[in-house]
Amino acid sequence: QVQLVESGGGLVQFGGSLRLSCAVSGSIFRMLAMGWYRQAAGKERELVARITPDGISTNYADSVKGRFTISRDNAKATVYLQMNSLKPEDTAVYYCNTDSRRTWFTIWGQGTQVTVSS
Repeated sequence: QVQLVESGGGLVQFGGSLRLSCAVSGSIFRMLAMGWYRQAAGKERELVARITPDGISTNYADSVKGRFTISRDNAKATVYLQMNSLKPEDTAVYYCNTDSRRTWFTIWGQGTQVTVSS
């Protein structure tokens, strides 16, 4: 069973930065496009960034474009999310999984809480 372990969240002031990490168990990681998702209180989970298996191509939600950067290290089976210029509306629990509902790992990680104060 693949495990997803997110880390790196915390409390940060408006305009601050955080770097999230997601460690993925299993050798299948290098074959999968991955995504970072977030879920704010009372809202549905949304995909904010995705990256191809080779790490060459990335895509972002309009709300984070130009501020967030997704990357991956296939040797470490880890995907990262560098978040800069954080805003209060970025406050959410952040999760990683594959980039498509069709390939999602069944069991999500615990997520990592990001709270941005104004």
